[in-house]
Amino acid sequence: MFDAAPALEKVLESLDRDAREPTRLRAALVPELRKVIEAGHKDAERQLLKDRNGVACAQRISRLTDHVVKAIFDAVVWRLYPNDNPSTGEQLAIVATGGYGRGTMAPGSDIDLLFLLPYKQTAWSESVVEAMLYVLWDLKLKVGHATRSVEECLREGRADMTIRTALLEARFLFGSRTLFEQLVTRFDGELVMGTAAEFVDAKLRERDGRVAKAGSSRYLVEPNVKDGKGGLRDLNTLFWIAKYTYRVRDQAELVNAGLFTAEEYRLFERCDEFLWRVRCHMHFATGRAEERLSFGLQPKIAERFGFGARGGLSGVERFMKAYFLVAKEVGDLTAIVCSELEARHAKRTPVLDRWIGRFRDRFRATTIEAEDFRIDNGRVNTRNEATFERDPVNLIRLFWLADRHNLPIHPDAARLANRSLRLVSQAVRTDPEANRLFLDILTSKNAPETILRLMNEAGVLGRFIPDFRRIVAMMQFNMYHHFTVDEHLLRTLGVLSAVDSGRLEEEHPLASRLIGTIQNRRALFVAVLLHDIAKGRPEDHSIAGAAIAKKLGPRFGLTQAETGTVSWLVEHHLLMSMVAQSRDLSDPKTIEKFAAVVQSLERLKLLTILTVADIKAVGPGTWTAWKGTLLRTLYEETEVYLSGGHSEFARTDRVRLIQMALRERLSDWSAEDFDGYAARHNQAYWLKVDGTRQFKNAGFLKAVTDEGRTSATAYETDVFRGVTELTVYSPDHPRLLAIITGACAAAGGNIVDAQIFTTTDGFALDTIFISRAFERDEDEMRRAKRIATAIEKALKGEIKIAELVADKHPKESPKTFLVPPDLSIDNALSSRETVIEITGLDRPGLLYELTTAINRLGLNIVSAHIATFGERAVDVFYVVDLTGTRVMQPDRLAAIRVAVMEVFAGDVAALRAEGLDALVDSPPPREA
Repeated sequence: MFDAAPALEKVLESLDRDAREPTRLRAALVPELRKVIEAGHKDAERQLLKDRNGVACAQRISRLTDHVVKAIFDAVVWRLYPNDNPSTGEQLAIVATGGYGRGTMAPGSDIDLLFLLPYKQTAWSESVVEAMLYVLWDLKLKVGHATRSVEECLREGRADMTIRTALLEARFLFGSRTLFEQLVTRFDGELVMGTAAEFVDAKLRERDGRVAKAGSSRYLVEPNVKDGKGGLRDLNTLFWIAKYTYRVRDQAELVNAGLFTAEEYRLFERCDEFLWRVRCHMHFATGRAEERLSFGLQPKIAERFGFGARGGLSGVERFMKAYFLVAKEVGDLTAIVCSELEARHAKRTPVLDRWIGRFRDRFRATTIEAEDFRIDNGRVNTRNEATFERDPVNLIRLFWLADRHNLPIHPDAARLANRSLRLVSQAVRTDPEANRLFLDILTSKNAPETILRLMNEAGVLGRFIPDFRRIVAMMQFNMYHHFTVDEHLLRTLGVLSAVDSGRLEEEHPLASRLIGTIQNRRALFVAVLLHDIAKGRPEDHSIAGAAIAKKLGPRFGLTQAETGTVSWLVEHHLLMSMVAQSRDLSDPKTIEKFAAVVQSLERLKLLTILTVADIKAVGPGTWTAWKGTLLRTLYEETEVYLSGGHSEFARTDRVRLIQMALRERLSDWSAEDFDGYAARHNQAYWLKVDGTRQFKNAGFLKAVTDEGRTSATAYETDVFRGVTELTVYSPDHPRLLAIITGACAAAGGNIVDAQIFTTTDGFALDTIFISRAFERDEDEMRRAKRIATAIEKALKGEIKIAELVADKHPKESPKTFLVPPDLSIDNALSSRETVIEITGLDRPGLLYELTTAINRLGLNIVSAHIATFGERAVDVFYVVDLTGTRVMQPDRLAAIRVAVMEVFAGDVAALRAEGLDALVDSPPPREA
């Protein structure tokens, strides 16, 4: 094991005696110190991998820093500023503060130093401090420092809670111990005495702000290990509060202070060790102070921890589940401390008032009609420690009462519930009363998401529903999902509850309208809770989830019909999203096949609402108005079909009504002009394009025709849907879509959908929808103009799109994610075209490469449907050959497969290099 002290002694002994000038001293000292630090870090990393103890590693780094700082001080005083007979004013104490003061540091942590003076700075102390700092800076170390007298420390600490916290963790390094003891004594007597409540409130408010900044959920899939919810800073905050309130000096004293039981303190130590291990590994792996556990880092840290694939989960997913379970336990510890502080009146307001803000202005009960419970300071609490032992169903009733009376749960009751989880036996799980209470909570009009989250954090939900316990803290290693599976389910329930209460009527008008008309409300709420409950299993999670729903439905008290509905919804919960985003909704075959699965209007309504809630709860920015438009179109088309209006006559009649509505808006057109214009578009155009777009297209085409032009572009932004629309009019030819997608790729445009139509006289009218890149319309319009200009130049042969794309986006595959490419070719999904569905790793220019490959095969793309789920692209093309018919010949179908897979050759090679040949040969089912 590396010992820094002897190595540093040799460094000091070897210093040239002529190094009595600051620059010379640094030139001689810094290279040698850097070698010692590098050797110390390498040894710490080696020991971390060997003994797997994060706290020990952090302490090792801290001790190394102690030795280095002491060596710098000795060198400066010995060579530059010797003072054999210091005066009273030339006393100096070097003190570690903040995280360094705790004696734990990650490799890239800041070195927080306090240069403590007796009353004012002297020339000697100023010179010593300055020389030490220059050496530390030359070593490229991050130093947080302050030079203050004892009086100044107290004054600053009195005014600033951050400085007060730093002083709270002050640790003497060397120099004048008398000076340091004077600071500690006066700090305790003048700052700490009688101010515990003030300090606790300040630290909890600071925590709320920090957590909000890092991400309000502890289940974000790229967590901040240091500052995020459930991270190291939360544990630090608990110790600060305990140290300030009870004046403990060491973490082990938390038990004697009565803050934790011995078991709870062991949990504190386990969490602390695990988080420090993660943080130290992150710093070692990146070579810098990286605190965000990003997707790129997660596989590396999982490998360092020794996690491998098991039970349907990859190694990185198993590691992240372990991480999130620790983050949850940190939350449990926070609640325990807050409860104890409140009991001792060290805390002014109940911490749980933070989550009950939604009930603040609503009626709250003052009494409870339950013999085992009481209202304690405005919260539900147990009457005694035997409440759950006497009747284990009370573990469910506690949360039912909180929901029914709009009251928070007392931390003592939550703590007792967590310690009583063993009582949730099979007898409780099958108890009719327990299940009735649970179903009441789930379908409550109050706040089911909040109550079920409390049940989950207490561990009761997972014990009551073992299948739910399997997905607690489970993450999915992809860019699409923002939260762990259990957090996503609870958030989906929250969206459904908001729709049910009418709070999202403006944002989700269709779902808000439908929910008041459904007959199976209980089934819908149960399906929402269970729709992803089988994630992380080897089999398809939708099918496995449907089986779980069949088992749980009767247990919850659902009827046979309700259970069947829940099972169907869980099995098909991805269907509507997939069809809406990747199928031609104007093709009667699409609606026919979708309706054949749905079968009834009630199921259609339920599936629509579930789909909206599911997408909305994936994470910020996942739901867009454009997706809402697609879902609404699919719903309306299917509603007509299921209602009996699916005949060709009905569609023809609808087209006639649509044309009549447009004719009214074009009041200045003659009947002859309108009839001629209407005849240029086929039925698909009238059924698929919305009325506003039809009106704009009519004006656009008339202006182009009147000017005698054969090609033109138009563009505009759509703030509501969050897209920019680019319309291209040109003589139709197979490479047109490749030119358009290439121009978008060169400008960094992310295409979310495309409407491709060919007029009866051979002109293409294509509208491409691109995600907005800029908040300001003028910035977005400038980008749209660049794309339009590139398209027009390419159509004229003035530029080559291929070169433009190559210049902007050289081929390279992201290494963080490996998505096996997949291709399906189907001639049964459409009565007119062959449907090519391609799944693979998304990258800039991918859509251009795919359209170019398809065009080279002599195929004409009739419509394209673009969807991206994080790093996974799902692009669907409806194609015909040059004779306008479907592709049926086996050799041509094989050629399509070869050409498309060639686009993903780099990704296939990366997968095979990782030993994932099975994924290449048999890709897993797609998940949304």
